[in-house]
Amino acid sequence: MLFRYPEIAGIGSETHYFAVLRGDEKPNFYHVREVEVSFSRDAPLEELWEIHEEGMEKLHSNELSENPAQNLLDLKSLIAHRLMKNCILCEIKCRANREEQVGYCRVKESRIASAFLHIGEEPELIPSYTVFFSGCNFRCAFCQNWDISQQRTGVGYSPEETAAGIAVAYAEGAKNVNFVGGEPTPNLPFILDVLRNVRVPIPVIWNSNMYMSEESMKLLDGVVDVYLADFKWGNNEDALKYSKVPRYWETVTRNFLLAKEHYRAEFLIRHLVMPNHLECCTKPVLRWISENLGRDVRINVMFQYRPEYRAHRYPEISRRLSYAEMERAVELVREFGFRNALVG
Repeated sequence: MLFRYPEIAGIGSETHYFAVLRGDEKPNFYHVREVEVSFSRDAPLEELWEIHEEGMEKLHSNELSENPAQNLLDLKSLIAHRLMKNCILCEIKCRANREEQVGYCRVKESRIASAFLHIGEEPELIPSYTVFFSGCNFRCAFCQNWDISQQRTGVGYSPEETAAGIAVAYAEGAKNVNFVGGEPTPNLPFILDVLRNVRVPIPVIWNSNMYMSEESMKLLDGVVDVYLADFKWGNNEDALKYSKVPRYWETVTRNFLLAKEHYRAEFLIRHLVMPNHLECCTKPVLRWISENLGRDVRINVMFQYRPEYRAHRYPEISRRLSYAEMERAVELVREFGFRNALVG
């Protein structure tokens, strides 16, 4: 079953994302590189955050410089690497020194499991140069990418090599660079280093479970063009049971509200409909989105669930969706008045 509002093509054609695709605007990270800041690499973290705040004020005021000696993206990268030494990049906050050891996410140095022109995303995103990182801060029992999310795999490319791959993909027609996994959040320092080396005007897609820390959200402000964001669970109990993450609801809703205020950032929100979880998850998720992000936000309510990995341990999710559950999801999309929805 596929239900789509036919008059809506996707992320609005007059938005920032499409303006970048047309060449009318630059991707956000270009502007962050044009914000001049001055900092010492040995400065205390508190001082670096103060300089970061000043830099963000310059960004929002459009106070930009051509080829500054030190720029805001450099500073964001430095802060991210500092945070990784006592890691609080995601809300798990395992505080591992990830320069020396693997964190809760199973990530030490960033490893790329695969990177290619992907045509399996939403229509407005494809072809998307999708960079799959290994490792994840979730432990989803039904993960379809468990072979990379729950294991240390992949190749350790340099930021320069990864940026070169992005340039090649852009020349081949990629509409965007899509950082995913696993989960991109543990790889934020590496991703910022990659973007410091990218010289093609390609939009940045942050394809994430949205479980970032507030500190990471500050660093992402001004970098991300589109949050391709999962909104998995409608309550903390299911999130803890099936994904092994605490404080899910308050963390993810906080991050959506923060991202709503980020510099020229836009949303494409995915919700994977789970068997036996329409009323406890799909309904509250869609209600919250409609009430807090609006009915025009782009959403994709997906029926692609299949019982992978360890889903067989939970009888209630060890099957695909029924037709009645698909119909109920369509009803909920209509009930909450979404005008820009893919369902199916």
